[in-house]
Amino acid sequence: MKKPELLAPAGDPEKLAAALRFGADAVYLGGQNFGLRAAAGNFDSTALGAAVALTHSYGKQLYLTLNAYARPAEFPDLAAWLEELRPSSIDAYIVADPGVLALVRQIDPQRPLHLSTQANTTNATAANLWQGHGVTRVNLARELTLAEITAIRAETTVGLEVFVHGAMCMSYSGRCLLSAALNQRSANQGACTQPCRWKYALVEEKRPNEFMAIEEDERGSYVMNSRDLCLAEHLPALINAGIDSLKIEGRMKSVYYVAAVTRVYRAALDAYAADPAGWHYDPLWRDELDKVSHRPYDSGFLFGGSDARIHAGDSRYRRACDFVGSVEEVLADGSGWVGARNRFFSGEELELLGPQMRQDQFVVREVMNSSNEVVSTIQPNAKVRMPLPQGAAPGDLLRRNKEELVD
Repeated sequence: MKKPELLAPAGDPEKLAAALRFGADAVYLGGQNFGLRAAAGNFDSTALGAAVALTHSYGKQLYLTLNAYARPAEFPDLAAWLEELRPSSIDAYIVADPGVLALVRQIDPQRPLHLSTQANTTNATAANLWQGHGVTRVNLARELTLAEITAIRAETTVGLEVFVHGAMCMSYSGRCLLSAALNQRSANQGACTQPCRWKYALVEEKRPNEFMAIEEDERGSYVMNSRDLCLAEHLPALINAGIDSLKIEGRMKSVYYVAAVTRVYRAALDAYAADPAGWHYDPLWRDELDKVSHRPYDSGFLFGGSDARIHAGDSRYRRACDFVGSVEEVLADGSGWVGARNRFFSGEELELLGPQMRQDQFVVREVMNSSNEVVSTIQPNAKVRMPLPQGAAPGDLLRRNKEELVD
């Protein structure tokens, strides 16, 4: 069996380190321009060089997003950026715009190219066309069913990649026009304001002050908001369909999201590779995925027909845990320095989260600040020293149970 690559988001250097440590085979990230997540932390030239070095030190691969649709005035800057990147050892560029692809082929013809889902590839003929223009991997459109994915695999030799987890845009493969129309910020150039997450109402022109909510119940459908994709349960089907890379969405999500989701998919993939016949979907994996901020999960279009449920009546995010801190250093006496992200308290129960599904519950005790003073309330951004469970390591995360819905 060919084990597919697990591809995780790296929105900034901290998320990059988490993705690598928690089990990604490869990461994707953006520079300061020409990607589709302008509001992510992203990487300047110096940070990008460090990111490549860190990724390769793990024996893993790094892909740079250049998947924005470029305007005429942007091509000189893009050409200069490509010239600057040419000596780098980035493993592939992710592109969508044919013009950007052509410019890469002109300036850096040896660089592997991956085609973004923004290109909306829905058939093998299109995949083969892109392969003929130098593309080595195609991220297939989210609208495809498993049967269609299998049919494409039978008719092309290009690498195939699919999203398995994260947000689904309500527009075709994410090529949304709402943000540009409402806010003059183009989603196709990385500046999406996510207006499909807003609350909408219909107004009839002769009743200008009467607002009718758009929502889903037994009589109708909530049009704009989509569920979140979660295909962990269906990994064997995608592996047997011949997918080369399984991609997690989320460069704008937290470091906790990246770590928690990546380690679940790592565990599920490794379990299948070790024993395909005996593989089963461990309920623990779903419990863990419920502990990150998400909207209602579903399988998107994978099974087509009446099972293609992507719209959510309840559009609120929900999470079963709060991320409260990360381990920065572990000392010889078993204590460690922790960087707080949210407030927590001495005496409350937390859970330590590490790679390979390692986790351990413990009660917070004897918390000291940097001045060696005992503190009972740990505020966000504080750095404190406290006893940690055995086996704790730098990069481990701390969380607490807290069922919550977020508008």
